Amino acid sequence: MSIKMISVKDVVKKILQDERLYILDVRPKESFDDWKVEGKSVEVINSPSNELLGKIDTVMEKVPKGENLYVICAKGKSSLKAVEKIVQEGYNNIYSIDGGMRAWSEHLEPIKVGDLKNGGVLYQFVRIGKGCLSYFIISNGKGAIIDTNRMLEPYEEFLTNHSIELTHVFDTHLHADHISGGRRIAEKLGATYYLPPKDAGEVTFQHQPIEDSNEMIVGHSTIKAIYSPGHTIGSTSFIVDDQYLMTGDILFVDSIGRPDLAGKAEDWVGDLRNTLYKRYKELADDLLVLPAHYMGIKEMNDDGSVFEKLGVLYKENHGLNIHDETEFRKAVTDNLPPQPNSYEEIRLLNMGKLNRQEEEQSEMEIGPNRCAIR
Repeated sequence: MSIKMISVKDVVKKILQDERLYILDVRPKESFDDWKVEGKSVEVINSPSNELLGKIDTVMEKVPKGENLYVICAKGKSSLKAVEKIVQEGYNNIYSIDGGMRAWSEHLEPIKVGDLKNGGVLYQFVRIGKGCLSYFIISNGKGAIIDTNRMLEPYEEFLTNHSIELTHVFDTHLHADHISGGRRIAEKLGATYYLPPKDAGEVTFQHQPIEDSNEMIVGHSTIKAIYSPGHTIGSTSFIVDDQYLMTGDILFVDSIGRPDLAGKAEDWVGDLRNTLYKRYKELADDLLVLPAHYMGIKEMNDDGSVFEKLGVLYKENHGLNIHDETEFRKAVTDNLPPQPNSYEEIRLLNMGKLNRQEEEQSEMEIGPNRCAIR
């Protein structure tokens, strides 16, 4: 039997085009409840593969006649067997999603955010299955990446297709929820890798420290560092051409960053409040906030990008409107989501203290984004 396949890239394209999608997730219920495919027009049905045989008709009753059904599992194997069972029952238009949730977690989709004042362009790389956001600045043939994911191929392909020389690579902080590819791509392509010094005390590799108010020139664009602790003690934001504010994991569109991933929530919550209620408050309201993560699909714009003006966030983001300091501390420390998967190992890996094979790194990152206060 020839089984119809669809790539994650094509699934993402359909989601960003707001197509109605019906997805059957055959993973165990606990895995499904923790993390699943999301989209504004996506309906996901969970029926574990070991229970599917007696429930195929029930599942298919939920899919309108003539619509395709896309089947997903953890890594793309169980979905093949599930598709085979469903087709044998006489149903058509059934597709297996190649690579499963692992491929969903690792796909990067470049989306143009806007133009830069001096002729450059800014792209947001959306990791839709993990909620990670990284940024590609292009100006006069030069390029910079902020908060690079570990999958380097999409960035390298982008560089080649746009004839860009990569000169600068930045991490806003020492990440704990995903493995940074910043140092590796900088070393591979001869760029300079920047890391905030207060997060770099234990790193084992060469890097360029990035301090408050430092300015870097990329082509005709200027990237200015703004020290903004709270998620980590070294967290640093970047302002690009007085237009865009990359906030790392400090401020999101619909939430704020968590201060506990190094075990210092009580110590860092004051820094978080100072950054959000004083440091950022001094910045221009029309800066476009570009975070390193997003919590859910509702934060996406129609084209799949994730951003909002700083002034709008000060009106609408609940985390920016808790004026009593005691209440703010309580709201932050009482609403911490579960820790990211393998976050302690990920921190060590990002310090250069730990080595893991690609297969292990992929497993370490499996699961949803958990960098924000709920």
